[in-house]
Amino acid sequence: MPTSALRAAPAAAPQSAPRSTPQSAAPKPAAPQSREATQAHPVPDRHGGSLFTADPDLRALLPLYVPADLYQHLLPHLERMGALAGGVLDELANVADHAPPTLSHRTRSGLDAQRIHKHPAYIELERVAFAEFGLAAASHRGGVLGWDKPMPPAAKYALTYLFVQAEFGLCCPLSMTDSLTRTLRKFGDPALVERYLPNLTTQVFDDLYQGAMFMTEQGAGSDVAATATRAVRDPSAEGGWRLIGDKWFCSNPDAALAMVLARVEEADGSAVAGIKGVSLFLLPRTLADGSANHYRIIRLKDKLGTRSMASGEIRLEGAHAWLVGEPGRGFVQMADMINNSRLSNGVRAAGLMRRALTEGLFIARKRQAFGKRLIDMPLMRRQLLKLTLPTEQARTMVFQTAEALRRADAGETDAYALMRILTPLIKFRACRDARKVTGDAMEMRGGCGYIEEWSDPRLVRDAHLGSIWEGTSNIVALDVLRAIRREQSLPVLRAHLQALLADTPLHASARERFERVLAGAVAQAQRAADANAEGDVLARQAASALYHVTSAVAMAWEAGRIGSARRMRLAQAVLIHRVLPQDPLGGDAEPAWLADTVMPEDAPVRDADAVAAIDLF
Repeated sequence: MPTSALRAAPAAAPQSAPRSTPQSAAPKPAAPQSREATQAHPVPDRHGGSLFTADPDLRALLPLYVPADLYQHLLPHLERMGALAGGVLDELANVADHAPPTLSHRTRSGLDAQRIHKHPAYIELERVAFAEFGLAAASHRGGVLGWDKPMPPAAKYALTYLFVQAEFGLCCPLSMTDSLTRTLRKFGDPALVERYLPNLTTQVFDDLYQGAMFMTEQGAGSDVAATATRAVRDPSAEGGWRLIGDKWFCSNPDAALAMVLARVEEADGSAVAGIKGVSLFLLPRTLADGSANHYRIIRLKDKLGTRSMASGEIRLEGAHAWLVGEPGRGFVQMADMINNSRLSNGVRAAGLMRRALTEGLFIARKRQAFGKRLIDMPLMRRQLLKLTLPTEQARTMVFQTAEALRRADAGETDAYALMRILTPLIKFRACRDARKVTGDAMEMRGGCGYIEEWSDPRLVRDAHLGSIWEGTSNIVALDVLRAIRREQSLPVLRAHLQALLADTPLHASARERFERVLAGAVAQAQRAADANAEGDVLARQAASALYHVTSAVAMAWEAGRIGSARRMRLAQAVLIHRVLPQDPLGGDAEPAWLADTVMPEDAPVRDADAVAAIDLF
């Protein structure tokens, strides 16, 4: 790795990091080992292998969620992203993880000019994600990757799903930029949208404005109603408002634009208490005259994971800002941005699990012990199944939720209610599953998995963020019940799943079991919602059951559509292992279907008759 000096632009610039990095600054990926060398060496290493090629199910499933012409158009881009993520991006991510950003407050001559110094490896990751692939712009305009109109969410998330398997930290700025753009377009004044939209959606790296969300305060995390930051009217301020207060956890703190929640203060100093007094504001890093806005980054956080990306504490000292949408409706408007970010959290969790599973499968196939491949050992196959089920559940939930989002944005009946419950479901369960899947996959690598040269520690550390960012598990589980109570989402979800089952070839016994567990999960969730505060104690159980049943039904539908007997086995195994009661003392032998289910190396075998014949119950 060349020892290039860190460079940063002044704080007055839209982004304080340098906007371009020579290709020579990027580390050169290690040459991939040949198949023969990998098989012979006792420590197998798949670095340099494509993460798209290693995932034939992704290629099989995408045509179910992306129009045929767009799918064909995206294939070479998916292949390129998969190759990059498995090689050079993975190496860049490792470098950036071990060289986190730093903050300086003054120039060497003593001028107050804050800068965040970002390693060239991280900046190269930014260039690939924002500029080359346009991941933050793809949903907002045509022209990204040569496609003439905005892409549906599933297409954008498929590319992000591959990218995050190499780099997790940068996906937070990607998501916030995408979500801020969405919220600004939906609620912002047209003049404000016209002013900032081109820079938010450009693929010209030096012109790019990244986005952020400054919500959390020391006394107001999930409890947004406790927001203490004040917004004071000031006609002399750019935007007409000044913000005063401290924000405690601000990721991407040097972003060009940030959405901020603040409590409007009237001229007499009074303010509306509670959630109704909170409004949404757009905060620029740089004012129209080129000077820095009136806020400071107090310090950067020393975090467990996402070390590559800066997170800091910010003090607003009369910062100029624009009101976005209606006064007092800040949380409602920010909720749209939060929902989008929660889906992005699910995508990231799914990607982390897939990377962990890909590594685990490779090790199991290539590593030998006691004269046998690990994958030929029954206990290892059981462990792989425990990694595979939550990984496949999360991927299916990503695409189901992305499709619901597309339909909701198109104004389809009941689509918003469906998206409104699927979003907290995937945020709740997939993010929790990722913590265990990444940890168990690290164990499969053994001692090497504990060493920072490998991807495993980074995956484990990063996985823990998902259950905290955009709402802890308790908060998001309660949001599932809120969607049932306020949006009447449960009947819509049930109707959606019943329609999927009706469109799925199923063994009669299996169909009866799917329908029974669906009815049970819906009834449990409705009981919890009807009991109001008393039912909140059941929120996590109800959310888990809905997630498992929803993902199992959708996986069965996918199996029927692509003719995959293996996927139907996985769908039924989700119910058996994650929903239905089991006897821990039963001591069952390895089921006959397990080996074929966890050992696929090629594309799914398409056999519709075999799909309908499967009954694992």
